[in-house]
Amino acid sequence: MPIYQEEYGYYLLYKPKGVISAVSDDKNRKVVTDLLPMVKERIYPVGRLDYDTSGILLLTNDGEFAQRLTHPKHEVDKVYVAKVKGIATKSVLSPLTKGIKLEGRRTAPAKVQILSVDPKTNHSIVELTIHEGRNHQVKNMLQAVGLPVQKLKREKYGDLTLQGLRPGEYRELNKKEISTLLNHSK
Repeated sequence: MPIYQEEYGYYLLYKPKGVISAVSDDKNRKVVTDLLPMVKERIYPVGRLDYDTSGILLLTNDGEFAQRLTHPKHEVDKVYVAKVKGIATKSVLSPLTKGIKLEGRRTAPAKVQILSVDPKTNHSIVELTIHEGRNHQVKNMLQAVGLPVQKLKREKYGDLTLQGLRPGEYRELNKKEISTLLNHSK
């Protein structure tokens, strides 16, 4: 009797805030797979985004693909844009470019860019590029330098962007995008 092999599916979701990065939730909150009702494969998120974070979330049923993308040794860049309370300066953000200690472990160096500063409202918009994916990492890194995050969005995952998608929308990855992601994760 032949064993059924499920087809692999690869999807990019523009996760809105207020949705759990899981396939089920014991508190009956909306989960990311609720946003992909037409997908027949039993997919799951590649890594996660916090409940109140929006942006790119990949979903698949290919375990090897998911492992390659989430393991820090493969160094796939993820770009986040954060609205923070406080005035971001190069000197304030400098420790992040060297790596800081979070929960007893040093983070890998991040690339940082100040996108805007508004002294009137005491807010800044900063871009942070990391390749790790620890729990609440971006929020904790910015908090550690005195810039609490008020809004966070993952804008890029490798070369993938949210272009053409609105929150809650998704699309299937094409073969070239899958191949490029795997090449980035060597």
